[in-house]
Amino acid sequence: MAEADRLTISAGTPGRVLMQRAGIAVADVAARGTPPGASVAVLCGPGNNGGDGYVAAKVLRERGFRVTVAAAAPPQARASDAVAAADDWGRAPVPLAAWSEDRPAVVVDALYGAGLSRDVAGEEAEVIDAVNASGCRVVAADIASGVDGATGAVRGIAVKAHETVTFFRRKPGHLLMPGRLQCGRVRVADIGISPAVIEALAIRDFANEPDLWGVSLPLPQPDGHKYSRGHAVVVSGGLARTGAARLAARGALRAGAGLVTVASPPEALAVNAAHLTAIMLERMEGADGLAAILADRRKNAVCIGPALGTGEATRALVAEALASGAATVIDADGLTAFQADAEALFAGIHAWPDRPVVLTPHGGEFARLFGPAKGSKLDAARLAAARSGAVVILKGPDTVVASPDGKASIAANAPPWLATAGSGDVLAGFVTGLLAQGMPAFEAASAAVWLHGEAGRAAGIGLIAEDLPEAMPRVFASLPERFAPADEPD
Repeated sequence: MAEADRLTISAGTPGRVLMQRAGIAVADVAARGTPPGASVAVLCGPGNNGGDGYVAAKVLRERGFRVTVAAAAPPQARASDAVAAADDWGRAPVPLAAWSEDRPAVVVDALYGAGLSRDVAGEEAEVIDAVNASGCRVVAADIASGVDGATGAVRGIAVKAHETVTFFRRKPGHLLMPGRLQCGRVRVADIGISPAVIEALAIRDFANEPDLWGVSLPLPQPDGHKYSRGHAVVVSGGLARTGAARLAARGALRAGAGLVTVASPPEALAVNAAHLTAIMLERMEGADGLAAILADRRKNAVCIGPALGTGEATRALVAEALASGAATVIDADGLTAFQADAEALFAGIHAWPDRPVVLTPHGGEFARLFGPAKGSKLDAARLAAARSGAVVILKGPDTVVASPDGKASIAANAPPWLATAGSGDVLAGFVTGLLAQGMPAFEAASAAVWLHGEAGRAAGIGLIAEDLPEAMPRVFASLPERFAPADEPD
């Protein structure tokens, strides 16, 4: 954002103009729903975020609100635009600790912005704690103070905002946990930074929403048929470990794959047959059996790992899947099986660079395969993708999808009730179904994660994993119109 500001200023828009627009945007949100003449406390820090607060304070005062500005110190000299904004406010701020003396209806948090790089401590920490306990409506400027905009980490303590007004684009900290919980509803204000700046900044981080992958989403065509929509294979576990594969297979089918086959060990054929209808079933005896199934090149995507076990047999199956030429999704036991020799898995992926491969670890599986995460979740997923050569889905309430080329998406639409047994198996199936239809790996993984979250929302509280595939028709129907197939003429 600092570079976006610099480029905009160098193109002819003064920094004070950007700050004025930002402050007005904050004031607009603070005023919305607040009784005329109500008391507003604006907490200003020493940098440009505080400058936004001084502008907001002046605007709110001009609109008839009773405004108090509280600050621990005046703006720093190097924040010249903030100094000017404080001068325009025209009154000395009260001490920060006195912010609540007028019993404000609204608190505007303009203490620290997204660039915070240290823990909040001392008087500021005490004030943030008091704001959080006050019950006041809180509107944050840029990001809730105390949240690291790059990582979503809470730096000591953070404001718990009801709404946040950020500028130009959201920051990773608005989407990554736990920062997302601190920011409340996030509104993005246009302050006059050209979208062309995005290209100059070479942005690699994206919110995982349909705009990111919608143009790549495969949709049934009037002249299409089931064979043109790909054939997914899901590898089943043994006799007492078949359910996970069926969940994944159902997910692949509901994601749009034209055909889906469960590759089953001989001892599990009967139990799988008893539960499958639209999904086909094929006998598989070990890695050689999987190789024989995947020798049919029409079977162009394979999901391997759910409930397979973590021994040598699973490692052999994964190796065969990677060598087959099919797009490969490795989940659950398919990952943990390589805990003692992760480099063997990565070597197998790198040996076939033209094969789309997606890894789908949750936090525990990620640590077993890649070691303790370093840096933010975004950084960890990106490093893992580069190391493994695969697209990595690092699951959680803020699931990150990262590609070996450095591109990454962050999802923020997963409801908490999505955390239930078998949910991850369905997600693996969604990815496999999209890959079978020819969707590129990063886009397929990101789309599957978003669709999975929306399926959870559609199914509602109390869902079980079996509900997720069945919610997909409603999810597809709810996609923005531009991603839906055109209506047939009457």
